[in-house]
Amino acid sequence: MQDNRHHPFRDSHQDREAATHIPDTPQTRAPSYALAFADEDFMCRPELRPVRLQLELLKPEMLMNEAGIDSTIVLFGGARIPAPANKDSARTQTLADLSKYYDEARRFAQLMTERSLKSGGTEDVIVTGGGPGVMEAGNRGALDAGGQSIGLNIVLPHEQAPNEYVTPDLCFNFHYFAIRKMHFLMRASAVCVFPGGFGTLDEMFEALTLIQTGRMARVPFLLFGQSFWEKIINWEALSDAGTISAEDLDLFRFVETAEEAIAALDNWEGKGEKRGVIPGR
Repeated sequence: MQDNRHHPFRDSHQDREAATHIPDTPQTRAPSYALAFADEDFMCRPELRPVRLQLELLKPEMLMNEAGIDSTIVLFGGARIPAPANKDSARTQTLADLSKYYDEARRFAQLMTERSLKSGGTEDVIVTGGGPGVMEAGNRGALDAGGQSIGLNIVLPHEQAPNEYVTPDLCFNFHYFAIRKMHFLMRASAVCVFPGGFGTLDEMFEALTLIQTGRMARVPFLLFGQSFWEKIINWEALSDAGTISAEDLDLFRFVETAEEAIAALDNWEGKGEKRGVIPGR
């Protein structure tokens, strides 16, 4: 959004435009002459990493503020989980079986967005990683309800484009995983984790660690698919070994369906506490 207030100094847009109409000389062709903020090579230098980190934190924050996004429902889950209509092309039988969670994620996002729209559509907005699989299902469900949703994409070595259901003005792209994770959790009123791989596990454990250590407010934390999660993680063994406390197992709950998830959110102890903002912002 352009700031239309009067300023005594020339606008940076004006100078960037003016700089394209200068004489072509050895001096003006020199990299040193380029405006620093318009010099892509300069902005990509290693020494500018702190600036790039700041920009990646600031840009989505400003645009979400301008869109009035007050709180979000976070959906994590596997990019490889297909829609049920496509499960015959799944790489494994397990992925085909997990396709039911595509529908649950879509249904959950639709129901939560319908609720959100009744209060203006700025609370409990669905946010996903913006890609395929469960992420697509979440954004798709929000669109089914006629609402907006957020996609936090990241540049990967293999091509990844945003799924077609993300609200275009709330579709972001990141270079830094760490800043992307902050944006997932800064407005979180709940975290919902569907079956997934390394990325999903990374996001889940980081969020649980922030809550466990008090670096983030305790928000409803739901794991869809108890049999999947108990098969790949021996939660009780962690508690029995003493590497986590028995009370840490109460930080999350298992659910199977969208309706179960909504009931769990509505009955979560401490509901209405401060959002999942990371202290120190």
